Amino acid sequence: MFDSVRVRLTFWYVGVLALFFVVLSVATYFIFWRSTLQRTDNDLSELSDAFLTTLRAELRDSTGPDALKLAAEAAIVEHRFRDHVFAVLGPPGGILISSEDFPSEEPVPRGLFSSTSFHRLIEASFSSSSEKHLGSVKGHGSGYRGLVRRFTALGETYTLVILRSLRPQQQMLDGVAGTFAWVIPIAILLASVGGYFLARKSLAPVVAMSNQAEHISAANLHERLRVNNKKDELGHLAASFNQLLERVDQSFERQRQFMSDASHELRTPVAILRGESEVALSKSSRPAEEYRDSLRVLHAEAQRLTRIVEDLFTLTRADAGQYPLEPRDFYLDELLHECAHATRTLALSKQISVACEVSEELPIRGDEGLLRRMILNLLDNAIKYTPGGGRVAVTCHRADSEYELSVTDTGPGIPPDLQARIFERFFRGDNARTCAANDGGGAGLGLSIARWIAQAHQGRLVLARSDSGGSTFTAFLPALVSAPSSEVAQTR
Repeated sequence: MFDSVRVRLTFWYVGVLALFFVVLSVATYFIFWRSTLQRTDNDLSELSDAFLTTLRAELRDSTGPDALKLAAEAAIVEHRFRDHVFAVLGPPGGILISSEDFPSEEPVPRGLFSSTSFHRLIEASFSSSSEKHLGSVKGHGSGYRGLVRRFTALGETYTLVILRSLRPQQQMLDGVAGTFAWVIPIAILLASVGGYFLARKSLAPVVAMSNQAEHISAANLHERLRVNNKKDELGHLAASFNQLLERVDQSFERQRQFMSDASHELRTPVAILRGESEVALSKSSRPAEEYRDSLRVLHAEAQRLTRIVEDLFTLTRADAGQYPLEPRDFYLDELLHECAHATRTLALSKQISVACEVSEELPIRGDEGLLRRMILNLLDNAIKYTPGGGRVAVTCHRADSEYELSVTDTGPGIPPDLQARIFERFFRGDNARTCAANDGGGAGLGLSIARWIAQAHQGRLVLARSDSGGSTFTAFLPALVSAPSSEVAQTR
């Protein structure tokens, strides 16, 4: 039962509400009790003042040895109220006159003035330094609230005791407690029903999202959760989940595309290897030159297959963050000249000129091997898609805190509708594929790897220009603030 969030929320809500009601009822009961006790004490104090005023007035009109008793009798008669008991104690401490001496519809409880709590009240008043002393007399039903006051009359000190029954106050407090006793359970019951309804209503969108999410799999990742209110927390949760689904869908789509393109690229060299080997094995005896031709084809396709596998392995390690960089200080201008010189042989076979237009020193800190691979990929791509008699130029200069390394060719350019996808893995336009088939081209991974290398060095690679006059790829790399160490400089 407690596995349900709705049930737990309802129990928490009802528990907190019940605790609040209990604290509220206890506090209210205590406030009522204190208020009634304070009001009773005030009434007793005012009644004692009125009683003594009447007694002194009667003493002025009375004479004889029983004058005080007669005056007290008159005062008791005049101030005799329901639930009140009077007693006047003489100097020796005995009761001179009390409400027991008068007939009443509500007689004084038997043994009230002889009870232990009554005597304790009198003794406490004698030990008190104040003129008035308030206390309680327990037993005899709900008990009494008593006031003991000493006064002087006819040259003697007497004690006035007024007791007020606490029965009306107790009845009122019992009524308050009884009201709480049936109001609180009803309120808690209604709160539990309402809390469960509100919890169920509030969590209904979550249940709906859960049910909908259960039906989303790799086959229908395009589906999204319904967002009823984008401004509340549940709407934000649904929107965040939809964003997660979008990222997962894009990841799955890239993976599917990657596997499809990889299968396509690997299928061609494997088919050539298989076909050429079958041709070579189809006859028991063939001229040696034919075997050499077959081996040359097998070797070329094996090299192409090796390049594809190595590129895939590089991208896989890069995506997993398992390709550690080995940074060191060196000169970028030297690396550019070396790469341009390394590609001249490939360019000469197509009668393409390669120019490295870098004259200033360009100190940099990075992984020299990876940056060499990025530059060679850009040069290889430029030579591959530049027609015979064309020109490839490498330039690099410092702009503020970074280097702008550009490789420009005089090829036919990239169609505008394909430029946004030029860095995608395995992506090649139709013309590029035709050219690659003729030139033994790659698998469309060179630019992807080059861009990753630039990003791994906190830089970026962009297609700066591409039109009928050629294309320019520019890599922005962070420049070294100071020149390399003397040991590196001496190797120049």
